[in-house]
Amino acid sequence: MSPPRLTGALRSFSNVSKKEAITEQLYDLKTKRLKRRQLFAREGLTWKKISHLCSEHQDKADQQAASQELKSLLLAAKDIVGTEHGQAAIESAAVFLFETFHNKDHVGTEETRAIKQMFGPFPSSAAEASCACVARLVAPLGDSRIENFIQTLCSRHNPQRSSAFGRNIAFSHDCYALDPLEDLPCSGIHEENASLDFINFLNSQQSERKASEEEGSSSGRALSSGDGAVLRTEVEKYLDGGNMISSSPEELCTSLFEMLASHKSDDELQNELFELLGPEGLEMISILLQRRAAIVDSLLTIPTDRTSYPPDMSRLVSGEVTKPTYGCQVTIQSEQEKQMMKMYRREEKREKKRGKGIEDSDSSDAVLTFDPREMRTQREQALLTARREPVLSRERVYERIRYPNVYDCYAEATKMPAFVGGARLLLPEGIRRENSKMYEEVEIPPTQPMAIGFEEKPVYISELDEIAQLVFKGMKRLNRIQSLVFETAYNTNENLLICAPTGAGKTNIAMLAVLHEIHQHLQPGGVIKKDEFKIIYVAPMKALAAEMTKYFSKRLEPLGITVKELTGDMQLTKGEILRTQMLVTTPEKWDVVTRKSVGDVALSQIVRLLILDEVHLLHEDRGPVLESLVARTIRQVESTQSMIRILGLSATLPNYLDVAAFLHVNPYIGLFFFDSRFRPVPLGQTFVGIKSTNKIQQLHDMEEVCYNKVLEQVKASHQVMVFVHARNATVRTAMALIEMAKNHGETCFFQPDQGPDYGQCEKQIQRSRNKQMKEMFPEGFGIHHAGMLRSDRSLMESMFSKGHLKVLVCTATLAWGVNLPAHAVIIKGTQIYDAKRGALVDLGILDVMQIFGRAGRPQFDKYGEGTIITTHEKLSHYLTLLTQQNPIESQFLDSLADNLNAEIALGTVTNVEEAVKWLSYTYLYVRMRANPLAYGINHKAYQMDPSLELYRKELVVESGRKLDKARMIRFEERTGYYASTDMGRTASHFYIRYNTIETFNELFNSQRTEADILSIVSKAEEFDQLKVRDEEMEELEQLLCNYCELPAAGGVENGYGKINVLLQTYISRGEVDSFSLISDLSYVAQNAARIVRALFEIALRKRWPAMTYRLLTLCKMIDKRLWGFAHPLRQFHNLSHVVLNRLEEKKLTVDKLKEMRKDEIGHMLHHVNIGLTVKQCVHQIPSITMEANIQPITRTVLRVRLIVTPDFRWNDQVHGSVGEPWWLWVEDPINDHIYHSEHFLLQKKQVVTGEPQHIVFTIPIFEPLPSQYYIKVVSDRWLGAEAVCIMNFQNLILPERHPPHTELLDLQPLPVTALGNQEYESLYKFTHFNPIQTQIFHTLYHTDTNVLLGAPTGSGKTIAAEMAMFRVFNKYPTAKVVYIAPMKALVRERIEDWKVRIEEKLGKKVVELTGDVTPDVRAIAQADLIVTTPEKWDGVSRSWQNRSYVQKVAILIIDEIHLLGEDRGPVLEVIVSRTNFISSHTSRTVRVVGLSTALANARDLADWLGIGQVGLFNFRPSVRPVPLEVHIHGFPGQHYCPRMASMNKPTFQAIRSHSPAKPVLIFVSSRRQTRLTALDLIAFLATEDNPKQWLHQDEREIEAIIATVRDSNLKLTLAFGIGMHHAGLHERDRKTVEELFVNCKIQVLIATSTLAWGVNFPAHLVVVKGTEYFDGKSRRYVDYPITDVLQMMGRAGRPQFDDQGKAVILVHDIKKDFYKKFLYEPFPVESSLHSVLSDHLNAEIAAGTISSKQDAMDYITWTYFFRRLVMNPSYYSLEDISHESVNKYLSNLVEKSLRELECSFCIEIKEDDRTIEPLTYGRIASYYYLRHQTIGTFKERLKAELPIHELLSVLTDAEEYAELPVRHNEDQLNSQLAQQLPLQVNPHSYDSAHTKTHLLLQAHFSHAPLPCSDYITDTKTVLDNTIRICQVHITSPPVQLKACTMIGRQ
Repeated sequence: MSPPRLTGALRSFSNVSKKEAITEQLYDLKTKRLKRRQLFAREGLTWKKISHLCSEHQDKADQQAASQELKSLLLAAKDIVGTEHGQAAIESAAVFLFETFHNKDHVGTEETRAIKQMFGPFPSSAAEASCACVARLVAPLGDSRIENFIQTLCSRHNPQRSSAFGRNIAFSHDCYALDPLEDLPCSGIHEENASLDFINFLNSQQSERKASEEEGSSSGRALSSGDGAVLRTEVEKYLDGGNMISSSPEELCTSLFEMLASHKSDDELQNELFELLGPEGLEMISILLQRRAAIVDSLLTIPTDRTSYPPDMSRLVSGEVTKPTYGCQVTIQSEQEKQMMKMYRREEKREKKRGKGIEDSDSSDAVLTFDPREMRTQREQALLTARREPVLSRERVYERIRYPNVYDCYAEATKMPAFVGGARLLLPEGIRRENSKMYEEVEIPPTQPMAIGFEEKPVYISELDEIAQLVFKGMKRLNRIQSLVFETAYNTNENLLICAPTGAGKTNIAMLAVLHEIHQHLQPGGVIKKDEFKIIYVAPMKALAAEMTKYFSKRLEPLGITVKELTGDMQLTKGEILRTQMLVTTPEKWDVVTRKSVGDVALSQIVRLLILDEVHLLHEDRGPVLESLVARTIRQVESTQSMIRILGLSATLPNYLDVAAFLHVNPYIGLFFFDSRFRPVPLGQTFVGIKSTNKIQQLHDMEEVCYNKVLEQVKASHQVMVFVHARNATVRTAMALIEMAKNHGETCFFQPDQGPDYGQCEKQIQRSRNKQMKEMFPEGFGIHHAGMLRSDRSLMESMFSKGHLKVLVCTATLAWGVNLPAHAVIIKGTQIYDAKRGALVDLGILDVMQIFGRAGRPQFDKYGEGTIITTHEKLSHYLTLLTQQNPIESQFLDSLADNLNAEIALGTVTNVEEAVKWLSYTYLYVRMRANPLAYGINHKAYQMDPSLELYRKELVVESGRKLDKARMIRFEERTGYYASTDMGRTASHFYIRYNTIETFNELFNSQRTEADILSIVSKAEEFDQLKVRDEEMEELEQLLCNYCELPAAGGVENGYGKINVLLQTYISRGEVDSFSLISDLSYVAQNAARIVRALFEIALRKRWPAMTYRLLTLCKMIDKRLWGFAHPLRQFHNLSHVVLNRLEEKKLTVDKLKEMRKDEIGHMLHHVNIGLTVKQCVHQIPSITMEANIQPITRTVLRVRLIVTPDFRWNDQVHGSVGEPWWLWVEDPINDHIYHSEHFLLQKKQVVTGEPQHIVFTIPIFEPLPSQYYIKVVSDRWLGAEAVCIMNFQNLILPERHPPHTELLDLQPLPVTALGNQEYESLYKFTHFNPIQTQIFHTLYHTDTNVLLGAPTGSGKTIAAEMAMFRVFNKYPTAKVVYIAPMKALVRERIEDWKVRIEEKLGKKVVELTGDVTPDVRAIAQADLIVTTPEKWDGVSRSWQNRSYVQKVAILIIDEIHLLGEDRGPVLEVIVSRTNFISSHTSRTVRVVGLSTALANARDLADWLGIGQVGLFNFRPSVRPVPLEVHIHGFPGQHYCPRMASMNKPTFQAIRSHSPAKPVLIFVSSRRQTRLTALDLIAFLATEDNPKQWLHQDEREIEAIIATVRDSNLKLTLAFGIGMHHAGLHERDRKTVEELFVNCKIQVLIATSTLAWGVNFPAHLVVVKGTEYFDGKSRRYVDYPITDVLQMMGRAGRPQFDDQGKAVILVHDIKKDFYKKFLYEPFPVESSLHSVLSDHLNAEIAAGTISSKQDAMDYITWTYFFRRLVMNPSYYSLEDISHESVNKYLSNLVEKSLRELECSFCIEIKEDDRTIEPLTYGRIASYYYLRHQTIGTFKERLKAELPIHELLSVLTDAEEYAELPVRHNEDQLNSQLAQQLPLQVNPHSYDSAHTKTHLLLQAHFSHAPLPCSDYITDTKTVLDNTIRICQVHITSPPVQLKACTMIGRQ
């Protein structure tokens, strides 16, 4: 019975009623639900009545159906309630379901809630099923009947018709004004009671509401009325902890309440709450979720029928505040109250809106939580509380939260009072201590395994899907831990942290995650898309990585998944990495891989799962690497929005919550912690501390204790492993144990049992060469360490596992690398030598755990025993460690500078702000907040700056200063920007520490010798820890004498001297004895190689040739362990020392050996048979021949064309299967400077076929000319493999100086009316011509002289062309105008423009004449203006005699005439030469107008065009109508793709700084790059506040447009305001993108370079991203022609909008100087006619223009080639320019060309050797515009009876197809395509253009699908040519019609 109602108000402010204690009665859902069910069962509706209702009045069939449905309903009910409560409960549940669903057709949220309230969580499938059943049952009965039935029988809707008195009057709290501050006692004891208690108030309000609810209603009476208050207390507790400073308790309560009241499941809520409250709120979350229903109910129980209230009352109830009308009318509100009121109103509106959707009762739910009156009370309350609190409170120790998957018995124990702040050691019960004079022993008994929980069900492999069954073949089921983790690991994408004892089977958990990942990429039909994902497994040691690789490859083999190891020992090529799906690597290696910018962009971006093994390494020295890896991965996830799952595996560690927070694991789902009770074999641990302090005595005692322990185990017939910490100690210990056994007469216990196979084993042992091993075996002892041979180690392992060895003495590597368990393990001594520190250190906890993990064999032992024997002072250390009570801390601060540098070099951190953000992803940050004092942050600082923002800033600024001082970055403190330098990048890639770089800066210069370099290397910080020990001195002296070829600075008494000696010993392959020196030696060797490589890069960047060469040689010396003076054949392992020594004695160099025969060599070496081997080896040493061709471009720049031909035999064993890397540099020996350097690869294929590699680069040259430069090519791997080519400048003739540019005169701008023709004027929208047009107007419009106009892009050259056209229209109305544009795209653009302006408005006929559009002769004859491409016009004008319209041409306008210098230049040259020739023959002059960008050698062009002083206008590049600002940035990196990827962030930043809101054009080299660039830019946008900032259009409109787009990538990018434009897009998509960009709806357009020519879209900013493209013909990346780059830049700056344009050019750093020069001064135009002269001569011969050799000579003098030949002779390899030389040169050229034509059956040279006759084939070639080689091939190969497949291969071998691009990686696409097509092609030629053509034609015939959009455009190109070539077939023998008809029909 609730207390009387009307006293509620009084009660709430007094302490009359006892505040109900929340904690007393636990809130039990089960009892509550039971009560609910009992209430329900009392009602009138029963199962019988329902079944009766459903079956009465029905025929038999229907009755059966109904009973069937009823049965199903019962089944569903059974699923929901379970079976434990008997049949009655199930029936009652079925009734409830029937009633719930009788008028519903689906399971809505209401129904779900009702069922959940009644029965708790339930399977949704059951609800669906029951809903369907009820619907089917009800259907035949009719709605009204059912409704009546339920109404009559069921009292649920209005259970108490006689409603209680006064039920509908709500008591209002608002009717009295109470001033609670009247007389509160100010101090004293009473305060406790007298405090104004809001919670009481809330409780009473709740209880009173509850009283107004009827008894049986859903607010079950079990509810303790404090539930509403739980929320409040928890929130306050949370906020007191210093979390979420910004929000007040009310706000937080409100938001939490809304979340709790929502319909989300607990799991979903848990995630959301975790995101809101962070890891600190974990406890609170668990409490709120456990009591969710209660909290919600208690706050929601309002009477439902509000309608009966009087209107003003209802206002009060809904929580609106009406002030009393009397008293003060002024309300004083605090800021917070105002805010709350605002929030409250907003919420109310939102609620109303929401309420429309839901039924009414929900709409006022949330309102209750805001009431300003309550707030005021709360505020006063808060003030009071604050008054009472102590000023500095200790943080309360909260009760630990129970996470679902944490099984931690220590955490339970820490709650006991005996545990004080970690001070008292917490050891498990049952512990035994024994103290003797010699030692103290602590024995911890094995723990009892944890009892199996009632919900735990083991997962059986047979129940899993087939993939899992394949992988877990041979296993019956997963173990306990794996079964518990199974659901989360295998079926979700959650990040996981699994802490479990060693040997608990964590590897299989990793396997579950791997399988989950594979499932994501499983296509229907069981195909795994292997190229879509990579899985990275990071293992802490190489030995472990090798073991894991073996394990995973074996398991995953059935799925065809490749697993490879990627560590310092196992390098993989790029191809291998691409073909691998899972990489097992070490943290350092993976760090290096991901550091190299998006080095292997493909790699780090398709990683989908990162598994970190042994995460507890975080507090060892290598922890920082893990931190930087995880931080990098998580930042990548956030910035690219890609999904990378992180799985951390670790041993048990105390602060698992911190590690979980660091790995971004949700502790409720992904955190699994299993303590030692879960070990598969429980472990008993014994700790023995030896008390003696005398070193010798200590060792003796240890031996003794060790012997006793071993004996004890062996007597119990167990096997034992004894772990020692040095290789030689294994033998010593084993011998000592045997000795003791003999002394005590106890050897019999140890001797092996003479089993049946014992004899065989003994034989095996006797075969071994290891003496000690043989001696010990009969005694039952074995040894095992990494210094033994592999075979011996395996032998020992197998003997131990078979039981022949009782005791195995081994080093710790055995525990890591090999899974070999024993019943007992003993660790003898805990001092281990660490080469990295150069001292003895304590054995790490990691190793101890790993070793103890080997104790206990899962199938045989009940428990295992681990004993650790250490000194007494270390005893407690190991006890604490093994009972894990020390939280693991971060070591990141020590290596902060290096890691920051790596991120800056990578480009992920560019300023202080980003660096501060980056630090927040590290474990350091997690721990700094948890334990600030340990990181030097005092309490005050932490309170002021709880997120440690300032402290982090201080750290990164400090590191920035350090790095700046070392020149590794440029750090501008004022702006906070970091910029990477070459030095910093080198340091990052080679993992070099910051202090080492400082040393280099100080000591390293270009004059150092080899000895100096070694001493600099030995001073690197990496070697600081290596100390010199007295016991090593002697041996080091010997090494210095025997093995050191160079003086070792510092001598053996200094640390760096020791390193120097060791390094030289390593190179000399010297033998070292003492153990510490062996490990030092290997440490030095590993690190020195890396450091010298870094020095090499630094020297190369500093351009010091001699130093670079020295360092490269030194790198190879360390790699090969050979001195530079040794014979190069020593690099082959198949030659014996004797032979090599003789070769060196006899001074037989490689060159001599190459010339000798094998028997000669044999005789010289006194060993006849070896001659052949030596000869083979000599020819396998990589060697090359070089030929350099120098072409001066201007007086200061030379272009070098280098042809490198391999000259050695390839052998896969020696050279690998990929290629040989080489370094090339050009050095000036006098100035000691490198002018150009690059790295190139000679592919295996090139070496095998002897195919040369062409390398083109430019170098500067200075006057006076130096005598020579050297080109040096040095192998990257082989000593003695190098070549030098001398470039001699003795006979070099530099081109003439260029004449000055035309000055732009300061003229009055001409008005348009100067044209003097209304029609012409109306075509222009502007009123005045621009300055350039004004200056040339007269010449173009009023004279007929030829004109050459050179002016920068965008200066209105098209209008100049139109002026010249108008002149023709005025003067010669019947004549024709021909406009030649270099590209189809430009022709198309001009046609679209002129069709409107000239055809429609002026009535002149405009005709397009290109490869795509060939109008008929009549149309051409009638045309006034023909717009065409050079090739087409060349083809047409070849037969000018018979084509009258060619003779009617009055003016030839050639646009972009500077393209003369490019590949298609010769065609332009021929056209102009022919035009001049025609003019001279037809006495009608044809005017030639050339338009071009600014030219360097305009005078030559003008002379050739016959222009005197009048027609030449060549303005300088700077006279652009819109001035241009150019920024050039160089980017390092040898490889193209990573370099492009590293340009994406700078591109983004360029847009941000230069053009945040104006249009931007980005030019890239390929279609793939458009996509990659766009996706990266989107990733950068995603991190911004407004990711759609580049979209300037309404979202809805753009969505409508996107819906019409076909290309899926384009759909994505357009949504972010980024367009893509390339030839692979569908025509309509391209148009859409153009429209959007021109109208500024999208701001960024990423286009391939062709767009620069094709379409005139100016933009404010142009970014040229990379200046190379992949040239399919030469199969490498080559530079864009400089004209293209100028053209792209020309698109910057929009004349009508901008007052300046910006261009940002991103280039390969070695080309930066070249672009700097030529982007500002114009590039001279050279001719390339001589390379294709034969085809053009053939055309003229066929046309009859040339009939003798003399004619041919004359013809050449008409060409531009002839002009340039005389001006720049060296460029065309002409010795000097005397008359004879030029004559001889040209005669040879003509001879050569005519010979070629004769060989191709195109012409015949008569007997007199002068006259030339054209042949049919020649005429055909000229008519169809084919190459003479093609015609030659056809003549030879076409036969009358060729089958179709041969015909096709003849056709596709045509020379025309050699130009078809074979892009990057298309050879793979071709090989895939070939498998789907009927005709075979040569499998070794997939990268040939002809093969690709063959495949494309086949695909065209068979309608096969093409692999990518590029192939569609390629097919179009192929078909364009094919028709032409087939017509030739028809003209030749008639049989070949069939091929052509096939193509025609297609």
